[in-house]
Amino acid sequence: MDYAPRRRGQGGLFEGLYRVIMRRNSVYVTFVIAGAFLGERAVDYGVHRLWEYNNVGKRYEDIPVLGQRQSEE
Repeated sequence: MDYAPRRRGQGGLFEGLYRVIMRRNSVYVTFVIAGAFLGERAVDYGVHRLWEYNNVGKRYEDIPVLGQRQSEE
């Protein structure tokens, strides 16, 4: 019996990723840099929201007298 893995017609998920992203170095480097940038933005947004949630009532904007901007009339 042949126990060798059978190759599918279109390949698996990793073969597809290799064909699309990792075959050319320029595409791979662009993918890594874009992923790092978007990941950093997502983490920054999440940490900022978490910090605001934990500090409600303690921020400058929450102080009634100090947080109000003077209207220019």
